[in-house]
Parts: sequence; structure tokens; C-alpha cells
Amino acid sequence: MKLADELMAQLERYAQTCALPRVCALHLPPVDKAGKNDGEFCALELDDGALGLSYLLLDETLKELLDKDHGGLIGRDPLEIARWFSNPQASPGKRTLGFAAVNALSRSLFDRAGFVSEMSSDSLGYLAPAAGDHVGMIGFFPPLIRRVLAAGANLTVIELNAELAGDYTDYTVSLNAEDLRHCNKVLSTSTVLLNDTLDRMLSYCRDADAFAMIGPSAGCLPDALFARGVTFVGGTWIHDSAGFINAIHTGESWSQFAQKCALRPDSYPGFDALLAK
Repeated sequence: MKLADELMAQLERYAQTCALPRVCALHLPPVDKAGKNDGEFCALELDDGALGLSYLLLDETLKELLDKDHGGLIGRDPLEIARWFSNPQASPGKRTLGFAAVNALSRSLFDRAGFVSEMSSDSLGYLAPAAGDHVGMIGFFPPLIRRVLAAGANLTVIELNAELAGDYTDYTVSLNAEDLRHCNKVLSTSTVLLNDTLDRMLSYCRDADAFAMIGPSAGCLPDALFARGVTFVGGTWIHDSAGFINAIHTGESWSQFAQKCALRPDSYPGFDALLAK
């Protein structure tokens, strides 16, 4: 079963246990800062306070969302919006909003079940690169590249942007995801969830010891990720919704309103346990 379908099946079960909150707002960055720094994400807000993030820079998503009036979202069942994420015929903008709804409903369930993720200060997803490791990086993260190289590990970066491809002094940027077969530790952007490439990437990482996923939009229920072999999910845990929303609208930093969180198979209680609460 596709990941999106598994997530939807869980959320459908959640909807059967209680009345779901409704959508109360969509928060987009200001036009002049959209696509820059923290202006790369939108947030869908539910009326129980849950926020779900989604990346804006795939395909024509940003233009599509900035060009439309989203007043029709207000008051809607977020499960209806979430279904756009699993619909291959939906436009890029609708899939993005659908993923934001998936993340918002996931946070809603976490909150209702009293679950709080452990926080993390490790942006490398506890991969602990060292000499002798060959790290694969799905997505180009310059600050993290420096940390991997400083640890003495070999590094291969997998990118979609052909302009970045090539052999650099200490690492390689490749357009061929099959190069991940040589890596024993992999760090992936959470964008692979939105562009539906996670399963393909994981197929090249069967021999890897660890596969960590990071990114602000890594906010969905992680059960299906762990079942596929993901060993760490590092998303954004918002602890001050009002401050966070204001930061999105002004294009300012979110750092004081949210923290990096860490979901791991050995400490995450599981969907069934959360639902039971």
C-alpha cells in the first residue's frame, strides 16, 4: 500500500473515534518573502490549535497557492483536505494542502492523546557520522555537509537540481539515486513524502544501517515510515502557535516558537496506543 493511503487509513480511524476539529485558517508567507528562508512553508490551522506544515516550493505550488483565495477552506473537515494528498490527480497546490492537513491531524491526535515528542538538538538525526562511514544525503543541506565532512565520513548528495551535480573537493552531488546503494547511513529531506519518492529512495537503501528523515514538514504519523525502515523522524514541534503564525505572516524566524523534535521507533508509542487514549 502506498504511504499516503496508509496515512489516510489511520486518519480515517481517528475520525471514527471522535469529532474532528475543523479548518480555521491557512497561513502563507508574505509574497515578498515566499520561498526564502522560513518562507518556504505554509501552515494549516485547525480549531483545536493544531498546526500542520507543508513545503511550498515543489512544481508550481507556491504560485498556485498565492494566486488563489482560500476562504473556502475555513470550516471544512480537514479529512476532506487530507484526501487530496493521496489523490494522484490533485494539483500540486492541493496535494501540498492535503499534506498540511495530514500533519495537522497527526498533531491533533498527538495532543488529544497527551503525547509530546522528545526534542532534539541533532540536525543529523543521530546518524553520528564518523571516519569509515559513507553518508548519503537526499537533498542539498550545505551546513550539514560541512558537519559530515568534518566528522571524516565520505558523502554522496542526491539532488534533483542538475545545476548542483558534479564532483566537489570532498564530496559528490549526483542526480542518480542508485548511488545511495553505497551508503551505510542516509539523511533525507522530508520532501520525499510530498513528492512521493520515499519508497523509491528506500529501495536503494536496504543495506543502510540508518535512514533519518528531517525537515519542518516531517509531522505525519510515523508508523508507516518506521515500518519501511526509517530509523528517525525529525520534524518541527510548535509550542507557541500564536507566535509561530505571526512569524509565518511576517516571514521572520520560527526558532523561538518551535523546536526540532525526534521520533524514533523505540520511544514512539504507536498509533494504536495513541488512539486508545
